[in-house]
Amino acid sequence: MSNKRNSRKFGEAKPAEDAAVADYETIDDSAADVATAGDDSAAGEAPEAGEEPETIVASVEASQDAAQEQAEAAAEEDLDGEDSLTFSNGVIEKIVAIAMHDVPGVIGMKGGWLNRVQDVIGVSDSRKGVSVEVTPDASVRVNISVLIEYGAYAPQVFEDVKKAVVKNVTGMTGLSVAGVNLRIEDVLTADEVAARNKAEKVAEDKALAEAAEAANAAGDEAAE
Repeated sequence: MSNKRNSRKFGEAKPAEDAAVADYETIDDSAADVATAGDDSAAGEAPEAGEEPETIVASVEASQDAAQEQAEAAAEEDLDGEDSLTFSNGVIEKIVAIAMHDVPGVIGMKGGWLNRVQDVIGVSDSRKGVSVEVTPDASVRVNISVLIEYGAYAPQVFEDVKKAVVKNVTGMTGLSVAGVNLRIEDVLTADEVAARNKAEKVAEDKALAEAAEAANAAGDEAAE
């Protein structure tokens, strides 16, 4: 009796052993699957890790290209920017006053005589008798007050003045002359002109002498 029981128990234990073996094999297979999956995952991630430097380089190159494009655009904007050329009224007034030197019949300007020596040494203001106005369209209107010789034909003097003003102002500045207003302040006879020229000559000589003396004094101080 006891042998049969043992036999049955031993016989009954075999299926349990088979189940245990099956369970063990299942565990081994699961572990193998996990290991395989890990290997596959690692194998799949490796290329991505290898691609990261290329991605970084591409990003840096894109940033550099964008920066270069911005710099080029800024340079183009600078080239296309608005430039300007302007003149002070004093510059135009001086151009007009000097142009009056060569107009026949004009002896001088109101408030001053046309004298090159005085203009050079700065004794007189060559712009006296001239004023300019800038119009809304960026052209200029010139107002001139002059002294003319007795006997000169004023309309012809006016035409010569206009030609001289337009020629010199436009030729030197590029500005258009909207108009020239000429005012005859006085008519001087030959005797009056001679007297004024004599007085002017005395003033010139005095001014030149003073200028030479000042230059010599400056040279002596520099030598010391």
